[in-house]
Amino acid sequence: MDAGFINLTPENLDGEHLCCIIRSKKAHPGVEAKRQWLADRLKEGHIFRKLNAKATVFIEYAPLETAWTPVLGDSYYYIYCLWVCGESKGKGYGRALMEYCLADARAKGKSGVCMLGAEKQKAWLSDQAFAKKFGFQTVDTAPNGYELLALSFDGTKPRFAPHAKKQQIENKELTVFYDMQCPYILQRVERVERYCGANGVPLSLVRVDTLQKAKELPCVFNNWAVFYKGKFETVNLLDDATLQRLLKK
Repeated sequence: MDAGFINLTPENLDGEHLCCIIRSKKAHPGVEAKRQWLADRLKEGHIFRKLNAKATVFIEYAPLETAWTPVLGDSYYYIYCLWVCGESKGKGYGRALMEYCLADARAKGKSGVCMLGAEKQKAWLSDQAFAKKFGFQTVDTAPNGYELLALSFDGTKPRFAPHAKKQQIENKELTVFYDMQCPYILQRVERVERYCGANGVPLSLVRVDTLQKAKELPCVFNNWAVFYKGKFETVNLLDDATLQRLLKK
């Protein structure tokens, strides 16, 4: 099975699809934004491993020290995404990808692997029940039911940065922090802008474009975070229906 996977590299990045939004002819703005983001991250040890086929089957992880998330710890990997969708489910691909990540971590002498989770599974987060089958456990918590899951090899534990548990900002407007790690983000930013413009809703968009900004965020973050009336709401991407419900609070 391992021969069916490929890792993205600076040499093959331009010619490979990025799994979530696959286009054979017309370029997609979100995919190209993600491709540029990846071009910079691959130099930092970021790993994007995928099935060598037109399918949404991939894992994406990075050294915690350079991962764009407000999580702290020494010598860990941080998993951003692990997805197997559609007809690819049930073929062992998810297990193969997770086992690759864990073996990579051990081979590089890492202390373990961690990822964002929650008390109850939330949309846009990787399947935490699946991760727990490999021994991942909750090692830290944040308000609103979010958890940091980790598989430690040496007994050490990563942790949320202290300000990530604050989950409050002074700005009372609808505020979205985002980066370009996910190819859906550019579309969702434009969608939120259109909705707010059409409905007269004040909006603040904050692009997280450096590692320092990501590490200092006032909330948990995987690539997207939403505040309203100064309070953190969700890491889920927004659609019109979700926006309507949120703005009624």
